[in-house]
Amino acid sequence: MAELRFNPLTRDWVMIASHRQARPNMPKDWCPFCPGSGKVPDDFTVLKYDNDFPALSPMPPSPDEVGGGVYKTAPCYGKCEVILYSKNHTATLPDLSDEHVSELVSLWRQRFSALSEDKNHKYIFIFENRGELVGVSMPHPHGQIYAYPFIPKKLELETESFRLHRKETENCLLCDMLREEEKFEKRIIFENEAFTVFLPFFTEYPYGVYIAPKKCVRYITDFTEKERFLLGQTIKRTVGMLDSLFDFPFPYMMCMHNAPVNTGDANDFHFHIEFFPPMRSGDKQKFNASSETGAWAHCNPTAPEERAEELRRAYKKFMEKE
Repeated sequence: MAELRFNPLTRDWVMIASHRQARPNMPKDWCPFCPGSGKVPDDFTVLKYDNDFPALSPMPPSPDEVGGGVYKTAPCYGKCEVILYSKNHTATLPDLSDEHVSELVSLWRQRFSALSEDKNHKYIFIFENRGELVGVSMPHPHGQIYAYPFIPKKLELETESFRLHRKETENCLLCDMLREEEKFEKRIIFENEAFTVFLPFFTEYPYGVYIAPKKCVRYITDFTEKERFLLGQTIKRTVGMLDSLFDFPFPYMMCMHNAPVNTGDANDFHFHIEFFPPMRSGDKQKFNASSETGAWAHCNPTAPEERAEELRRAYKKFMEKE
């Protein structure tokens, strides 16, 4: 079964993809993303790989006849791609050279542009899940791209917030956020000429940093060549900083927020990247329990200003080793 089902309570779509349950367990000493597997070229720097068990498909089956009334279904149209960061099975982002990570950013940019050409795609989501704690079963360094035929609810809310703030103030919402962070200073972790890494005033996660460009751009395709290089370097250093917190590869979800595509809802959006690391200390996990999951009422058990100081020390530690 593979289809979209509409939730009338939240007015959002849910991907039903029961076929993904049939994903096989990989042999212990075999990885499909490693050269020699027969699945990928013998040599590559970064690589796009079509997901073998996609939740969305450019040729989806017809939905099952299970809906009716307030229950709507739709074909699970879209695309799911895997982005391989390296041919090295044990590499991490901080292990890669700045030039290598710049090639990764270029591949993200190319795939975003290509997927945006399909007018049925409404949102292109670039993301990475890292670590067993967030459900990763394939340790080879990789991220993913989903091209949705709808705008997911969180991105729909963000898009509307950008629009309303522009209407009310004539300013960009994220630009105003950055001005507040620059004024306060204590939540900024590090910055360069193009990007600011900060722990937001409202962060839901103890180490939930954001990366935001200082220039107001909507898409990853809007960056200059130099800005793309700096974006890769900034992402690499952010991950290295997280790894340096407690001296182990830090689990996280990295979510790249571009404006919607093919909808006309893009003018007020400001590109940014959000990190969701599920640890609240070196040996304790932050669980999303009833309040967070059932009510979307989040609670951060730490003070962002204190965690920001901790992250600045971790960043300094990483930079001393780089």
